[in-house]
Amino acid sequence: MNYQESLDLMHEYTESDALRKHMYSVEAAMRAYANKYGEDEEKWGIVGLLHDFDYERYPNHERSPTEEHPSTGVRILRERGYPDDVCDAILGHGDYTGVPRETLMAKTLYAVDELCGFLNACALVRPSRSFQDLKVKSVKKKLKDKGFARAVSRDEIRHGAEEAGLDFDEHVQFVIEALRPVEKTLGLGEA
Repeated sequence: MNYQESLDLMHEYTESDALRKHMYSVEAAMRAYANKYGEDEEKWGIVGLLHDFDYERYPNHERSPTEEHPSTGVRILRERGYPDDVCDAILGHGDYTGVPRETLMAKTLYAVDELCGFLNACALVRPSRSFQDLKVKSVKKKLKDKGFARAVSRDEIRHGAEEAGLDFDEHVQFVIEALRPVEKTLGLGEA
């Protein structure tokens, strides 16, 4: 499992700039949590980078537990020799797969995935277009607005933090801080 090969794989399967940026944001959050927990930052980062790499080609609108995203992607990863814990974490980030999130890495991926998408949407509507001045209070207010970023599951955001044993406000703040250093990569901070 090698970062450059993982990045190349993600680029091979994903043309959408928005989806790539989402995976970069989840990678950053996963690396930050790995550092906090004393875990392997490279491995956790790769999990974040690859969790949706197959989504564009195999979107899974029917939410099949065994076909399309993320199952097809995981089959590709297994063929390339990615370890079971990486594959299981990626499978587990979709509730519909039925794969339990048993490791800290899997629980963390689930906790940061939807939240990263939501935080990106929050930053995009700020005058600064940045995470630098984004506050937890503002994020919580936006979470209550069902019309804002309505494709993002509020239930998954809350459930993810609970399942990982994280205080919600601290979790949101932590992920905001994790995304600040990569905001240029995400096309933000350019107001």
